[in-house]
Order: sequence, then structure tokens, then C-alpha cells
Amino acid sequence: MNSKDIVLSNLKRVMDPELNINVVDLGLIYDIDFPDDGKAVITMTLTTPGCPLHDSIVSGVKYCIEDLKLFSCVDVNLVWEPAWTPARMTPQANQILRG
Repeated sequence: MNSKDIVLSNLKRVMDPELNINVVDLGLIYDIDFPDDGKAVITMTLTTPGCPLHDSIVSGVKYCIEDLKLFSCVDVNLVWEPAWTPARMTPQANQILRG
């Protein structure tokens, strides 16, 4: 398993508390990059710019990757372009929301 797959797998532990779906299946993770040895950069968004759980989710992503102990530095870049849409969700997330 490569570093990107390990990070993605671990990020599935970070849940959106309102929807109870992980950030990967929600389609909130836009990119994972390793620009330098020991550095991981996660580019992500949230479902809405005014998300009241902004800090909790972003911190959860950062701490989740730091817990891997694979990287000396983890940066999380929160972006709003492109805007998130439900079309980014995995079939599993869609199924959970449909109940």
C-alpha cells in the first residue's frame, strides 16, 4: 500500500458529526500530496463554507494523519473551489444518506 492509500484509509476514521459519514466517502478530500520528505499536504473542502463544525473536522483530519507517525509535518489546506456537491460522494455515502 502506498502512502496516499494509507492516508486515505486512515482519513476514513474522520467523520462528519452531523451526517455520520467519513470525509473520504463524502468527497471532501480533494488532494493528498507529499511535496517534501516527511511532509503531507491534504487539500479538502467542507459541505458548506459556514459549516459550524469547521474547526473540528479540519483538526480531525490533521490529527488523524499525524497519528500515523509517517510525516514530520502535516498541513491541511481548506479550499472552496471547486465547490463541494453531493455528486462527489461515493455510492456508500449515498446509500447511508438514503437510509
